[in-house]
Amino acid sequence: MKKIGILYGQERSFPMAFIEAVNGKNVRGIRAEPVYIDKVVQGDSSGYAVIIDRISQDVPFYRAYLKNASLTGTAVINNPFWWSADEKFFNNALATRIGVPVPKTVILPSRELPEDTSSLSFSNLAYPLDWESIFKYIGFPAYMKPFAGGGWKSVYRVGSAEDFYQKHSETGRLVMLLQEEIVFDEYYRCYCIGGKYVRIMPYEPRNPHHLRYSAGFSPSEERVRQMEQIVLRINAFLGYDFNTVELAVRDGIPYAIDFCNPAPDAEKTSVGEDNFNWVVETAATYAIQRALDAREGLDNLTWGEYLKKSILQKPLMG
Repeated sequence: MKKIGILYGQERSFPMAFIEAVNGKNVRGIRAEPVYIDKVVQGDSSGYAVIIDRISQDVPFYRAYLKNASLTGTAVINNPFWWSADEKFFNNALATRIGVPVPKTVILPSRELPEDTSSLSFSNLAYPLDWESIFKYIGFPAYMKPFAGGGWKSVYRVGSAEDFYQKHSETGRLVMLLQEEIVFDEYYRCYCIGGKYVRIMPYEPRNPHHLRYSAGFSPSEERVRQMEQIVLRINAFLGYDFNTVELAVRDGIPYAIDFCNPAPDAEKTSVGEDNFNWVVETAATYAIQRALDAREGLDNLTWGEYLKKSILQKPLMG
Protein backbone atom coordinates (compact mmCIF):
# COMPACT_ATOMS: atom_id res chain seq x y z
CA MET A 1 0.00 0.00 0.00
CA LYS A 2 1.36 3.43 -0.98
CA LYS A 3 0.10 6.19 1.28
CA ILE A 4 -0.49 9.81 0.28
CA GLY A 5 -0.45 12.18 3.25
CA ILE A 6 -1.43 15.81 3.56
CA LEU A 7 0.22 18.03 6.17
CA TYR A 8 -1.93 21.05 7.04
CA GLY A 9 -2.77 23.63 9.68
CA GLN A 10 -5.99 25.54 10.24
CA GLU A 11 -7.49 25.00 6.79
CA ARG A 12 -10.12 22.31 6.55
CA SER A 13 -12.02 22.39 3.25
CA PHE A 14 -9.12 21.56 0.93
CA PRO A 15 -7.33 18.87 2.99
CA MET A 16 -10.47 16.85 3.64
CA ALA A 17 -11.74 17.22 0.07
CA PHE A 18 -8.33 16.19 -1.28
CA ILE A 19 -8.32 13.03 0.83
CA GLU A 20 -11.85 12.17 -0.28
CA ALA A 21 -10.94 12.78 -3.93
CA VAL A 22 -7.90 10.50 -3.83
CA ASN A 23 -9.71 7.71 -2.02
CA GLY A 24 -12.78 8.15 -4.19
CA LYS A 25 -10.78 7.18 -7.27
CA ASN A 26 -10.27 3.70 -5.80
CA VAL A 27 -6.80 3.29 -7.30
CA ARG A 28 -5.49 -0.09 -6.23
CA GLY A 29 -2.68 0.18 -3.72
CA ILE A 30 -3.19 3.92 -3.07
CA ARG A 31 -4.67 5.47 0.07
CA ALA A 32 -4.77 9.10 1.28
CA GLU A 33 -4.91 10.31 4.88
CA PRO A 34 -3.83 13.21 7.12
CA VAL A 35 -0.13 12.91 7.98
CA TYR A 36 0.34 11.48 11.46
CA ILE A 37 3.60 12.15 13.34
CA ASP A 38 4.37 10.66 16.74
CA LYS A 39 8.17 10.68 16.46
CA VAL A 40 10.86 11.70 13.98
CA VAL A 41 14.07 9.65 13.93
CA GLN A 42 16.96 10.57 11.66
CA GLY A 43 16.97 8.51 8.49
CA ASP A 44 13.71 6.67 9.27
CA SER A 45 11.02 6.45 6.61
CA SER A 46 7.91 8.59 7.01
CA GLY A 47 5.77 5.74 5.67
CA TYR A 48 4.33 8.00 2.95
CA ALA A 49 4.99 7.76 -0.78
CA VAL A 50 3.74 11.34 -1.21
CA ILE A 51 3.16 14.22 1.20
CA ILE A 52 1.33 17.41 0.23
CA ASP A 53 2.78 20.19 2.38
CA ARG A 54 0.42 23.02 3.32
CA ILE A 55 1.93 24.30 6.58
CA SER A 56 5.69 23.83 7.00
CA GLN A 57 6.35 27.46 6.04
CA ASP A 58 4.98 28.32 9.49
CA VAL A 59 6.31 25.33 11.46
CA PRO A 60 10.10 24.72 11.30
CA PHE A 61 9.66 21.30 12.96
CA TYR A 62 7.52 20.19 10.03
CA ARG A 63 10.09 21.46 7.52
CA ALA A 64 12.78 19.33 9.19
CA TYR A 65 10.42 16.33 9.21
CA LEU A 66 9.76 16.73 5.47
CA LYS A 67 13.45 16.95 4.61
CA ASN A 68 14.07 13.76 6.57
CA ALA A 69 11.12 12.10 4.82
CA SER A 70 12.43 13.05 1.39
CA LEU A 71 15.75 11.33 2.11
CA THR A 72 13.97 7.99 2.30
CA GLY A 73 12.02 8.49 -0.93
CA THR A 74 8.92 10.47 0.00
CA ALA A 75 7.84 12.75 -2.86
CA VAL A 76 7.20 15.97 -0.91
CA ILE A 77 5.05 18.54 -2.71
CA ASN A 78 6.65 21.09 -2.73
CA ASN A 79 10.37 20.26 -2.52
CA PRO A 80 11.24 21.34 1.07
CA PHE A 81 14.90 22.02 0.24
CA TRP A 82 14.10 24.45 -2.55
CA TRP A 83 11.23 26.01 -0.59
CA SER A 84 13.66 26.67 2.28
CA ALA A 85 16.04 28.48 -0.08
CA ASP A 86 13.56 30.38 -2.24
CA GLU A 87 12.45 34.00 -1.84
CA LYS A 88 10.73 36.68 -3.88
CA PHE A 89 13.73 38.83 -4.85
CA PHE A 90 15.60 35.84 -6.31
CA ASN A 91 12.44 34.84 -8.19
CA ASN A 92 12.20 38.30 -9.73
CA ALA A 93 15.87 38.24 -10.65
CA LEU A 94 15.43 34.79 -12.22
CA ALA A 95 12.42 36.04 -14.21
CA THR A 96 14.59 38.73 -15.81
CA ARG A 97 16.92 35.95 -17.02
CA ILE A 98 14.24 33.69 -18.52
CA GLY A 99 12.29 36.29 -20.45
CA VAL A 100 9.34 36.82 -18.09
CA PRO A 101 8.24 40.46 -17.63
CA VAL A 102 8.34 41.62 -14.00
CA PRO A 103 8.10 45.04 -12.29
CA LYS A 104 11.32 46.93 -11.65
CA THR A 105 12.44 45.76 -8.19
CA VAL A 106 15.21 46.40 -5.66
CA ILE A 107 15.91 44.76 -2.31
CA LEU A 108 16.51 46.83 0.83
CA PRO A 109 18.33 46.02 4.06
CA SER A 110 16.13 45.88 7.14
CA ARG A 111 15.38 49.18 8.86
CA GLU A 112 16.52 47.77 12.21
CA LEU A 113 19.62 45.67 12.79
CA PRO A 114 19.04 41.90 12.74
CA GLU A 115 19.29 40.14 16.08
CA ASP A 116 22.86 39.58 17.34
CA THR A 117 24.36 42.11 14.92
CA SER A 118 25.80 45.61 15.27
CA SER A 119 26.76 48.38 12.87
CA LEU A 120 30.11 46.60 12.47
CA SER A 121 28.26 43.68 10.89
CA PHE A 122 27.48 45.96 7.94
CA SER A 123 30.99 47.10 7.10
CA ASN A 124 30.36 46.49 3.39
CA LEU A 125 27.06 48.36 3.19
CA ALA A 126 26.94 52.01 2.16
CA TYR A 127 25.12 54.37 4.49
CA PRO A 128 22.98 55.97 3.37
CA LEU A 129 22.05 53.93 0.34
CA ASP A 130 21.88 55.66 -3.03
CA TRP A 131 18.25 56.51 -2.51
CA GLU A 132 18.14 59.03 -5.36
CA SER A 133 19.02 56.47 -8.04
CA ILE A 134 16.83 53.81 -6.39
CA PHE A 135 13.79 56.09 -6.46
CA LYS A 136 14.57 57.20 -10.02
CA TYR A 137 14.76 53.58 -11.17
CA ILE A 138 11.56 52.43 -9.44
CA GLY A 139 9.44 55.58 -9.66
CA PHE A 140 6.43 56.52 -7.56
CA PRO A 141 3.86 55.32 -6.69
CA ALA A 142 5.52 52.05 -5.74
CA TYR A 143 4.90 49.04 -3.54
CA MET A 144 7.02 47.89 -0.62
CA LYS A 145 6.67 44.33 0.66
CA PRO A 146 8.74 41.68 2.47
CA PHE A 147 11.17 39.76 0.28
CA ALA A 148 9.96 36.54 1.93
CA GLY A 149 6.39 36.02 3.06
CA GLY A 150 2.88 36.20 1.71
CA GLY A 151 -0.77 36.74 2.47
CA TRP A 152 -0.46 40.46 1.72
CA LYS A 153 1.18 40.99 5.12
CA SER A 154 3.25 44.18 5.64
CA VAL A 155 2.53 45.43 2.11
CA TYR A 156 2.68 49.22 1.64
CA ARG A 157 1.84 51.52 -1.25
CA VAL A 158 4.18 54.50 -1.17
CA GLY A 159 3.59 57.72 -3.08
CA SER A 160 6.79 59.70 -2.57
CA ALA A 161 10.25 59.57 -1.02
CA GLU A 162 8.89 61.10 2.19
CA ASP A 163 6.07 58.55 2.29
CA PHE A 164 8.61 55.77 1.74
CA TYR A 165 10.85 56.91 4.61
CA GLN A 166 7.90 57.11 6.99
CA LYS A 167 6.54 53.65 6.07
CA HIS A 168 9.93 51.99 5.91
CA SER A 169 10.51 53.11 9.50
CA GLU A 170 7.62 50.79 10.51
CA THR A 171 9.11 47.64 8.99
CA GLY A 172 11.51 46.75 11.83
CA ARG A 173 13.74 43.80 10.95
CA LEU A 174 11.91 42.85 7.79
CA VAL A 175 13.97 42.82 4.60
CA MET A 176 11.80 44.61 2.07
CA LEU A 177 11.40 44.88 -1.68
CA LEU A 178 10.64 48.20 -3.35
CA GLN A 179 8.78 47.52 -6.55
CA GLU A 180 7.38 49.49 -9.46
CA GLU A 181 3.61 49.83 -9.40
CA ILE A 182 1.96 48.13 -12.35
CA VAL A 183 -1.28 49.96 -13.08
CA PHE A 184 -3.12 47.04 -14.59
CA ASP A 185 -6.13 46.61 -16.84
CA GLU A 186 -6.70 43.01 -15.77
CA TYR A 187 -5.26 40.77 -13.06
CA TYR A 188 -5.11 36.98 -12.89
CA ARG A 189 -4.19 34.38 -10.33
CA CYS A 190 -3.04 31.17 -11.96
CA TYR A 191 -2.73 27.77 -10.34
CA CYS A 192 -0.02 25.49 -11.66
CA ILE A 193 0.00 21.86 -10.50
CA GLY A 194 2.54 19.28 -11.58
CA GLY A 195 4.29 21.73 -13.85
CA LYS A 196 1.67 21.06 -16.53
CA TYR A 197 -1.87 21.74 -15.27
CA VAL A 198 -2.80 25.45 -15.31
CA ARG A 199 -5.96 27.17 -14.09
CA ILE A 200 -6.32 30.85 -15.11
CA MET A 201 -8.52 32.72 -12.62
CA PRO A 202 -9.60 36.37 -13.04
CA TYR A 203 -8.74 38.09 -9.77
CA GLU A 204 -9.30 41.57 -8.38
CA PRO A 205 -6.85 42.24 -5.52
CA ARG A 206 -8.49 45.60 -4.80
CA ASN A 207 -11.74 43.90 -3.77
CA PRO A 208 -12.42 42.67 -0.22
CA HIS A 209 -10.81 39.27 0.31
CA HIS A 210 -14.00 37.25 -0.13
CA LEU A 211 -14.78 39.01 -3.44
CA ARG A 212 -11.36 38.91 -5.09
CA TYR A 213 -12.31 36.07 -7.43
CA SER A 214 -15.35 38.08 -8.60
CA ALA A 215 -13.36 40.17 -11.05
CA GLY A 216 -15.88 41.01 -13.77
CA PHE A 217 -13.56 40.30 -16.73
CA SER A 218 -12.27 37.25 -18.60
CA PRO A 219 -9.25 36.65 -20.84
CA SER A 220 -9.27 36.05 -24.58
CA GLU A 221 -7.99 32.72 -25.92
CA GLU A 222 -4.79 34.43 -27.04
CA ARG A 223 -4.29 35.91 -23.57
CA VAL A 224 -4.89 32.52 -21.96
CA ARG A 225 -2.19 30.92 -24.14
CA GLN A 226 0.19 33.78 -23.38
CA MET A 227 -0.33 33.48 -19.62
CA GLU A 228 -0.13 29.69 -19.66
CA GLN A 229 3.30 29.89 -21.30
CA ILE A 230 4.50 32.34 -18.63
CA VAL A 231 3.12 30.23 -15.77
CA LEU A 232 4.61 27.01 -17.10
CA ARG A 233 8.00 28.64 -17.75
CA ILE A 234 8.21 30.10 -14.24
CA ASN A 235 7.29 26.83 -12.56
CA ALA A 236 9.62 24.80 -14.78
CA PHE A 237 12.58 26.90 -13.63
CA LEU A 238 11.52 27.06 -9.97
CA GLY A 239 10.54 23.41 -9.80
CA TYR A 240 7.33 23.92 -7.85
CA ASP A 241 4.68 21.18 -8.09
CA PHE A 242 1.92 23.28 -6.53
CA ASN A 243 2.05 27.06 -6.88
CA THR A 244 0.14 30.13 -7.95
CA VAL A 245 1.41 32.89 -10.22
CA GLU A 246 -0.19 36.34 -10.13
CA LEU A 247 -0.15 38.26 -13.41
CA ALA A 248 -1.03 41.94 -13.90
CA VAL A 249 -1.79 42.90 -17.51
CA ARG A 250 -0.61 46.39 -18.51
CA ASP A 251 -0.78 47.55 -22.13
CA GLY A 252 -1.30 43.95 -23.26
CA ILE A 253 1.75 42.62 -21.38
CA PRO A 254 1.27 40.22 -18.43
CA TYR A 255 3.74 41.08 -15.65
CA ALA A 256 4.50 38.42 -13.06
CA ILE A 257 3.79 40.16 -9.75
CA ASP A 258 3.92 37.33 -7.23
CA PHE A 259 4.92 33.78 -8.09
CA CYS A 260 6.32 32.32 -4.88
CA ASN A 261 3.14 30.82 -3.38
CA PRO A 262 3.96 27.13 -2.76
CA ALA A 263 1.12 26.77 -0.23
CA PRO A 264 -1.47 28.80 -2.14
CA ASP A 265 -4.92 29.57 -0.83
CA ALA A 266 -7.26 26.70 -1.71
CA GLU A 267 -10.10 27.29 0.71
CA LYS A 268 -13.51 26.91 -0.90
CA THR A 269 -14.88 30.07 0.73
CA SER A 270 -12.22 32.26 -0.89
CA VAL A 271 -11.46 30.69 -4.29
CA GLY A 272 -15.04 29.75 -5.13
CA GLU A 273 -16.62 26.38 -5.85
CA ASP A 274 -15.48 25.94 -9.47
CA ASN A 275 -11.85 26.81 -8.77
CA PHE A 276 -11.92 24.72 -5.60
CA ASN A 277 -13.21 21.67 -7.43
CA TRP A 278 -10.51 22.04 -10.10
CA VAL A 279 -7.73 22.29 -7.52
CA VAL A 280 -8.99 19.31 -5.52
CA GLU A 281 -9.42 17.07 -8.57
CA THR A 282 -6.14 18.10 -10.21
CA ALA A 283 -4.12 17.79 -7.00
CA ALA A 284 -5.59 14.35 -6.34
CA THR A 285 -4.81 13.13 -9.86
CA TYR A 286 -1.26 14.47 -9.68
CA ALA A 287 -0.58 13.06 -6.21
CA ILE A 288 -1.71 9.60 -7.32
CA GLN A 289 0.57 9.84 -10.35
CA ARG A 290 3.52 10.78 -8.12
CA ALA A 291 2.75 7.93 -5.72
CA LEU A 292 2.65 5.40 -8.55
CA ASP A 293 5.95 6.73 -9.93
CA ALA A 294 7.73 7.00 -6.56
CA ARG A 295 10.84 4.85 -6.21
CA GLU A 296 11.42 3.63 -2.67
CA GLY A 297 14.57 4.96 -1.04
CA LEU A 298 15.47 7.27 -3.96
CA ASP A 299 15.15 10.99 -4.64
CA ASN A 300 11.54 11.60 -5.67
CA LEU A 301 11.62 15.38 -5.34
CA THR A 302 11.08 17.85 -8.18
CA TRP A 303 14.12 20.00 -8.97
CA GLY A 304 13.74 23.11 -11.12
CA GLU A 305 15.46 23.85 -14.39
CA TYR A 306 17.41 26.65 -12.73
CA LEU A 307 19.30 24.17 -10.56
CA LYS A 308 19.73 21.67 -13.37
CA LYS A 309 21.12 24.29 -15.71
CA SER A 310 23.36 25.70 -12.98
CA ILE A 311 24.78 22.24 -12.28
CA LEU A 312 25.36 21.66 -16.00
CA GLN A 313 26.83 25.17 -16.36
CA LYS A 314 24.55 26.01 -19.25
CA PRO A 315 23.14 29.51 -19.81
CA LEU A 316 19.58 30.17 -18.70
CA MET A 317 18.72 31.84 -21.99
CA GLY A 318 18.92 30.41 -25.47
